[in-house]
Amino acid sequence: VGKRLILFHRVRDLEVVEALEVSTGEALWSTSYPTTYRDDFGFDEGPRATPTVINDHVFTYGAEGILQALDFASGKRLWSVDTHTEFGVRKGFFGAACSPLVYDGKVMVNVGGPAGAGIVAFDSNTGAVLWKATDHGASYSAPIIVTIGKQPTALFFTRAGLVAVDPEDGTVIAEFPWRSRLGASVNAATPLVIDQRVFISASYGTGAALLDLQGSSFVPIWTSDEILTNHYATSVYANGYLYGYHGRQEYSPALRSVDLETGSVAWTVDQFGGGTVILAGNSLLILRERGELILANATPEAFQPLARAQILSGVVRAFPALANGTLFARSERELVAVELSQH
Repeated sequence: VGKRLILFHRVRDLEVVEALEVSTGEALWSTSYPTTYRDDFGFDEGPRATPTVINDHVFTYGAEGILQALDFASGKRLWSVDTHTEFGVRKGFFGAACSPLVYDGKVMVNVGGPAGAGIVAFDSNTGAVLWKATDHGASYSAPIIVTIGKQPTALFFTRAGLVAVDPEDGTVIAEFPWRSRLGASVNAATPLVIDQRVFISASYGTGAALLDLQGSSFVPIWTSDEILTNHYATSVYANGYLYGYHGRQEYSPALRSVDLETGSVAWTVDQFGGGTVILAGNSLLILRERGELILANATPEAFQPLARAQILSGVVRAFPALANGTLFARSERELVAVELSQH
């Protein structure tokens, strides 16, 4: 944001938010709080939710459900809420990981609490609860705000499925159940909205769906578990085609291009391995889990890599950030800034 990079990470038994100068990496301020979160599956200890920066505030959501607002200029804590304690939320498989959605003075989070506290909106200035909606458990997907028809709509891909909510008061507009029959499963990819239609995808035998919101119902255009099953990395869309991962991370997923309209697979690279993909113009920036960055054409004709570079060591699962021609990426122990040349 501007000349600052916001970093949210774990340092020993602290969850730390830092502002870094983008050209040098120099720390401008740092704010932290204690955490006892431990991952039950041998992965990193979090946090996993991307910070949200808006109106001179930084909003973060920690692995144990600590939602906080900081002053962007100084890092001063403005308010915080322990959502897991306040709403009786269980730890879950990988802790809390819903990035805060900020819109019209509200901070909305898929908290995952019982008794109507599945999705909760907080006042962005005070942290006071404004409304609650659904009994849906928490997912690992980031919610988004879109305009469907003429109505601002918040889309949450919760543990139970897709929910469209009126951000003003939490009224549920429509729901579409989309969850694996496996108990040990998650929804993690963020919904994509393309020409008033919504694409969702999950692994664990769940699959992908292209939906049309008609009144109070999501109507499927197509669904399949054989096309583009995103485990944790959200796909991207360009010129009629989706690009993303098909299959679970631990089984070395394929990289694919898929026709959005029909669901037909344009091309696939089997056993590509896990990672993330973002869109930059007409190019794909693919960051593999072992730290290799690949620049490729976003074309349905074939997988066309243009350049490759090893930019990180260790395990890389965090989405990178692209701003002003510089890619910021991190592994468990490294943070790098990579200047991208024009292609």
